[in-house]
Amino acid sequence: MDYLSINRKAWDDRTEIHVNSTFYDVNAFISGKSSLNEIELNQVGEVKGKSLLHLQCHFGLDTLSWARKGAIVTGVDLSTKAIVQANKLNNELGLNATFIASDIYQFSDENTKKYNIVFTSYGVLCWLPDLDRWAQTVAKALLPGGELHLIEFHPTIDLLTGYSYFPRTEPDVEAEETYTENSDGVKSTIVTWPHAFSEVINALISAGLFIEQVNEFPYSPYNCIEDLEYVAEQGYQLLHKGQQVPLIYAIKARKLA
Repeated sequence: MDYLSINRKAWDDRTEIHVNSTFYDVNAFISGKSSLNEIELNQVGEVKGKSLLHLQCHFGLDTLSWARKGAIVTGVDLSTKAIVQANKLNNELGLNATFIASDIYQFSDENTKKYNIVFTSYGVLCWLPDLDRWAQTVAKALLPGGELHLIEFHPTIDLLTGYSYFPRTEPDVEAEETYTENSDGVKSTIVTWPHAFSEVINALISAGLFIEQVNEFPYSPYNCIEDLEYVAEQGYQLLHKGQQVPLIYAIKARKLA
């Protein structure tokens, strides 16, 4: 199965919808609003003058938000149409970001640059069949002392929404419409893989990265699944038998040498 071609087409199709959505609110972004959330802002900290690689950057809002904070940014994404939109925004805003249309594994094979920070966030790992190779991609791209910042939806969500929690050899292949409020109802075929929390941790350890910090959060900044309820000044939560479910986790890891 050519999962890259299947997923590239899905994200090409989604990009055209997303750039016109209230969810992404490109007009507000152009006017100066940051797309970054408090979770990643608090964890990553000061980026001015630092080189930052954003893996799976979609059409670049977070990448460009880091650029506005003074980072020297490179964004990588599978979707060619997403990268076209990212470059359009970059030029319109007069920023100096670099965007690359590539599968991240291929990017890793070809990339020779090193970065102070690798950043990736919110719904990224499920598109990757091999987390060991992903972690090696991160390690290879970091300078000694460089940091990975991963902010991701908690895999517990998969269990509660009818998907596998534990890794499987075969991916999930399904037809699904996009998640923004302006979805036209058209379904695209997508190919995804479940990844348990332990698989993520072990992949980073195996790649030689030192895990400095792991946090879990009961609130999501996004209303991304059914049955979430909004809590003022916190975000969206999900209750299971009256108890909060972990919705987001964040990992900070460092390349020591």
